[in-house]
Amino acid sequence: MKQWYEKLFENYSRQYDHESFTQGTAGECDFIEQELNFDSSCRILDIGCGTGRHAIELTRRGYSVTGIDLSAAQLKRAREKAAEEHLAIDFLQHDARNLPFETDFDAAIMLCEGAFPLMETDEMNFEILAQAEKALKTQGLFLFTTLNGLFPLHHSIDDFHNDGSQAQGASYKSTGFDLMTFRDCNVTTFTDDEGKEHRITCNERYYVPSEITWMLKTLGFHSIEIFKAELGAFSRKDALSTEDYEMLVTARK
Repeated sequence: MKQWYEKLFENYSRQYDHESFTQGTAGECDFIEQELNFDSSCRILDIGCGTGRHAIELTRRGYSVTGIDLSAAQLKRAREKAAEEHLAIDFLQHDARNLPFETDFDAAIMLCEGAFPLMETDEMNFEILAQAEKALKTQGLFLFTTLNGLFPLHHSIDDFHNDGSQAQGASYKSTGFDLMTFRDCNVTTFTDDEGKEHRITCNERYYVPSEITWMLKTLGFHSIEIFKAELGAFSRKDALSTEDYEMLVTARK
């Protein structure tokens, strides 16, 4: 039986690229470059790369990027976009819980909830972090975003998705946030690339900063820092608060 995230990305690549939450690519890559000290010799693994927007932008800037995703349809679109720009990027179909890499990369990125934290269990989400650690060289950079568990304690998830900045494209209706598991169940309505509307039931895990820090320390990461994840404008100056829907995490192996 296919999981909700598999169903979501079966035929939702061109439409996905028009969603509001995918429009901050260039600014987010500016931050990634800063964290890498603009060293374009770095090899980067893009986990949950989707249609390849970060991988393509970083390759334009001279980096060597490998993108992995579970969705064949998303990868097909990523390859098409790279070919249009004559960019050589390896886009490979892999499950983020079981990657074939070991100390191969100088950096791993996982943005816009790429893989983590969409899995069915906490153990599966933890395994994604473990696979990222395994793929990195010593002192490698791990940079990812995830859902901020502090936000739904103080705010309505529905209100966030229904405000002006989220008004177009896919829509979300929460059916309940579970304080015991920090999981939000919601019905996502979206239009696929053929113009057909779908409604699927989703289940996403929100994490509080202390959980993220504990998991990363358990895996041997150090220099763990957590910030606000501002769309298209990641910055170390932006402290995380209860007002922020997503958090930005940086760590070193």
